[in-house]
Amino acid sequence: MSAPNSSSAKWSNDRQPAPDAHAWGDTRAMTQLSTLAAVDLGSNSFHLQVARVVGEQVYPLDSLREPVRIGAGLGADKRLDEAAQQRGLNALRQFGERLRGMPLESVRAVGTNTLRVAKNAKEFLAKAEAALGFPIEVVAGREEARLIYLGVAHGLPPSPAPRLVVDIGGGSTECIIGAGLEPLKLESLYMGCVSYSMRHFADGRLTKANFRAAETAAGTELETIRRAFRHGEWTRAIGSSGTARALGDLLEFNGYTDNGITLEGLQRLKAHMIRIGTMDRLDALALAGLRADRVPVLPGGLSIMLAVFEALEVPHMAMATGAMRQGILYDMLGRFHHHDMRDLTVEQFMHRYHVDAAQARRVGTLAHSLLQDLLADEPAVAAGAGLLLDWAARLHEIGITVAHSGYHKHTAYIVRNADMPGFSRSEQARLATLVLAHRGSLDKMQGMLEAPADIASTMALRLAAMFHRSRTDIVLPAIEARVQRGEYRLKLEPQWLAANPLTAALLREEIAQWRRVGITLEVRPMQELLEVA
Repeated sequence: MSAPNSSSAKWSNDRQPAPDAHAWGDTRAMTQLSTLAAVDLGSNSFHLQVARVVGEQVYPLDSLREPVRIGAGLGADKRLDEAAQQRGLNALRQFGERLRGMPLESVRAVGTNTLRVAKNAKEFLAKAEAALGFPIEVVAGREEARLIYLGVAHGLPPSPAPRLVVDIGGGSTECIIGAGLEPLKLESLYMGCVSYSMRHFADGRLTKANFRAAETAAGTELETIRRAFRHGEWTRAIGSSGTARALGDLLEFNGYTDNGITLEGLQRLKAHMIRIGTMDRLDALALAGLRADRVPVLPGGLSIMLAVFEALEVPHMAMATGAMRQGILYDMLGRFHHHDMRDLTVEQFMHRYHVDAAQARRVGTLAHSLLQDLLADEPAVAAGAGLLLDWAARLHEIGITVAHSGYHKHTAYIVRNADMPGFSRSEQARLATLVLAHRGSLDKMQGMLEAPADIASTMALRLAAMFHRSRTDIVLPAIEARVQRGEYRLKLEPQWLAANPLTAALLREEIAQWRRVGITLEVRPMQELLEVA
């Protein structure tokens, strides 16, 4: 297993935690970025939005859209076929050229439903990141909904009245009720314009029967949220993204409505499509304002929107100017301005699971300091690892509310599977791995501790929890931490070790645990202590 060549620094109890009110070591980049970019890898289209930052606002500079319909390549076996992958990679290579030279922290790429469900998503993402030149996160459905609302809300006039936002994507449909900039209810349903068009209109025929089947299926999905999202829970409905905008344009261009979307307009559009009869006859001549790339997904999108209007009793739907990519930009901006949704989520989890905040701070302060020492030669790596470690320290004991025995396993399960607004799936997985590793045998971590940052983070958290086992504000000795020639070393005052035999015994066991996974941890003067024991 790999490790840095050499680094060393000292930690002692006179080093103070960072002044941030919510964190003991906020390692976020404080660079004032003038340009941000968001990449939205949707099931129907890939989007790139580049924006200029002015204060706490973003203004669009450039945008690209490629109708890759990657969701159409998802077979019955839930694997992306080669053709769909290639369409996606070609689009990302173009985006990568536009983004070339931008700082890593100024670009965020987010994958949605198709990449959530594809069994070979991991293999595709490796190629996709190489094509784009930046990491790609895959977010859960409710996190996608939160980002959508954030983008939509920033494009609307301020209002305290609750409003419904509906975003029909290629593989999923997000429904959100929010007020101002705050989402109040978030849901993601497994139905989209690509999947429904393929499933219910595979024969290419635009018939009453096909529309009825698609609308019934969508109505069944909506039944689970019908009561919570029906009219009366909100005062205004807004449609976001491609399907809603395409339908709104079609209704206006063809004289079915004067402005926005109505149920009557949707029904007139459906009747006209049924008269056209087949997908291959759908074009701009048959239906004014219809783009060629929208034809394959139009019937599925229309069916879902009809079901939304019926189930949620929508009288009228206006069009949003913002969408998920704008939400990604504003979420990034919030992180740089210390309004990170992930911090709020962690605080809420601490409250929900009755975390001992004083103990979390003790462990976090020491763990963060040890990590900075162990990664002193790699400050950029330390910054990213430090943020994850800070969250892990705050959350590492939430599993105690389930059961004290094996609580780290309960903690890991909660972190991996819970809805955690602001976090991507990969971030949750890494966080779950770290909290799982913070105590007990390291045998469960075989093959999972390869990168220096993973080793250092795990070691720092384990040692910090060990030193603060008493759960009191003890005076710690000076600790020298370093990595030298691939070996991890701690040096402690011999008098303190002699006066704390429990910690000395735990350190002996810790040395043995790391040895079992092929990593050398040396604690001095532990060797001398062992000789006289």
